[in-house]
Amino acid sequence: QVQLVESGGGLVQAGGSLRLSCAASGRTFSMNAMGWFRQAPGKEREFVAAIRWGIVSTYYGDSVKGRFTISRDNAKNTIYLQMNSLKPDDTAVYYCAAKRGYGDYEIEARYFYWGQGTQVTVSS
Repeated sequence: QVQLVESGGGLVQAGGSLRLSCAASGRTFSMNAMGWFRQAPGKEREFVAAIRWGIVSTYYGDSVKGRFTISRDNAKNTIYLQMNSLKPDDTAVYYCAAKRGYGDYEIEARYFYWGQGTQVTVSS
């Protein structure tokens, strides 16, 4: 089992920044990649970003490219999502997820472990 705990959500004005964290514990050696998804009210869950363990590679959804940065701290088994130039459309619950294997980073069904989510609200 892998447990994921997100933190760092909150309320921010448009144009501002937030950094989300996701700490993994348990059988973390079984994971090959971690990612962030988000879900706004009335919408489907959307891929935000992903990062591989091992050889570092990062992947981003089109709506956040150039504004969000995903990173990791191997020693802490933690990933981060630095969100800059936030827009009201970024308002959502942000979920951390972990997967085994490589590829298909944008596909929700490929992730086996999920955190409980953290709310991000961007006011206009």
